[in-house]
Amino acid sequence: MNNAAATTTPQKSNETLVVGASSLGTLFEWYDFFLYGALASEIARHFFSAVNETTSFIFALAAFAAGFIVRPLGALVFGRVGDIVGRKNTFLVTMGLMGLSTFAVGLLPGYDSIGIAAPVILVLLRLLQGLAIGGEYGGAAIYVAEHAPANRRGFQTSWIQTTAVGGLILSLLVIMLVRSMIAPEIFSDWGWRVPFLVSIFLLGLSMWIRLKLSESPVFQKMKAESATSNAPYKEAFGEWRNLRLVLIALFGLVAGQAVSFYASTFYILFFLDRILKVDPFTANILVTAGLVIGAPFYVLFGWLSDRVGRKPILMAGLAIAAVFYLPLFHALSAAANPALSQAQKTAPVTVLADAEECSLQFDPVGKTKFDRTSCDIAKSLLTRDGVSYKNEKADAGATALVMIGDIRLAAPDPHRLDGAQKPAAIADFSARVRAALKDAGYPERADAQAVNKPLVIFIIALFVAIQTMSYGPLAAALVELFPARVRYTSMSLPYHIGNGWFGGFLPTTAFAIVAATGNVYSGLWYPIAIAGATFIIGVLLLPETKDRQVHHFD
Repeated sequence: MNNAAATTTPQKSNETLVVGASSLGTLFEWYDFFLYGALASEIARHFFSAVNETTSFIFALAAFAAGFIVRPLGALVFGRVGDIVGRKNTFLVTMGLMGLSTFAVGLLPGYDSIGIAAPVILVLLRLLQGLAIGGEYGGAAIYVAEHAPANRRGFQTSWIQTTAVGGLILSLLVIMLVRSMIAPEIFSDWGWRVPFLVSIFLLGLSMWIRLKLSESPVFQKMKAESATSNAPYKEAFGEWRNLRLVLIALFGLVAGQAVSFYASTFYILFFLDRILKVDPFTANILVTAGLVIGAPFYVLFGWLSDRVGRKPILMAGLAIAAVFYLPLFHALSAAANPALSQAQKTAPVTVLADAEECSLQFDPVGKTKFDRTSCDIAKSLLTRDGVSYKNEKADAGATALVMIGDIRLAAPDPHRLDGAQKPAAIADFSARVRAALKDAGYPERADAQAVNKPLVIFIIALFVAIQTMSYGPLAAALVELFPARVRYTSMSLPYHIGNGWFGGFLPTTAFAIVAATGNVYSGLWYPIAIAGATFIIGVLLLPETKDRQVHHFD
């Protein structure tokens, strides 16, 4: 094994510059990446207006997920470049690609102006963003870790971890600032573009700061000794000893961390808006406050991992997430929309229908009309209105019933109606169901005065604190897991498969599960299952890395 001597511990001022410049640049990249998710409702309205509201939102989330699909590809492309050319130049390129793509979203005409070209170009821009972020994180984390003293590596790299939530906070703050300065209809018309457009100034600032940095000392030493890899893919994935570590990193660490992160950030935001029907501006304020309170725990757990080890903290975070997410989301519902939570208890909604006549209430292409059976008519209405319901089997051929507490409402049977009668019958049924829901206490929107804001913020902060356990020490653990020659490639791929696929698809997958089952909490079983499985694999296979040196080449 070719081991290099440890490099000289950097000066304190140099440490501050390295951590500050790397973190600030990465924060701005996450701001660019997360803007889309925070404005998903506006994106759906402007770029996917050709389909119904529910499907357009699913399309918007799918386009959001498109950026995650290609993150592993970005990790491979830029990981190889980073291992051959260097850490610094690679994340300068990814920053430029991200910033320009985000700026272009702010200028892109909507569906009403250029038709199908609008969503197509939007998805292409999201793909470019995904490629960029796929190369950014690994470079920044490695750059900081290779500069940091061994006994402060967890602490210093934890600042990189804060940038993801920091970027989300910054995006929400900018959105709220713009919302507060203009009328709601103006924001919905064109004001939502402003946060995308101001990213060009953040790009300029980020590039200027990072140009002041020098290359990583570990990479400089490898370059000087001609020890850099000529074939990073072959060494990283073609040799079992390294491929095994890649697989352990993915399934025993990153997958669970990813779903924990997205469940406690974006999914909470979507849940408040779409399920609990909290005003979007209020939801943004609550989530931002919770994130700000919870964010320091990234650094706390990164620091703690320098003392007690990475693995105990990482695994504890996954276990706590798997056990407590379901009760915490129930508590969030009761605090954010108490009227809805109470109505669900006192007058639960049940659909009693022949299971053979019930279609899966998920339409990813926006072409299906759920009006061919009484069950479909009943379920599609409740799904559109965001009403949680249970399913009960009825006798074969029976007409579907919607039961709201003690009220029983029969859905129209389209087989007994001619073409002219069916729309009128469906409209009448919809009106009766909505009136019954209102009488049972189901609110159309959450009452702003009834929202227990301190409790909601506390719950969100608790979510964030839990996920910081599996994220704060993550960068240090991944850097320490792999040899320097192929570190950029090796750690970037599992990180971005985990966060790009397992985590990035969480909002879309969870809402699809909700639409299919009718239960607004059923989507949570996705992150719970992934976090639980990752915990088991990690406990069995993930090594402790705290005392490893990062200067070994092989």
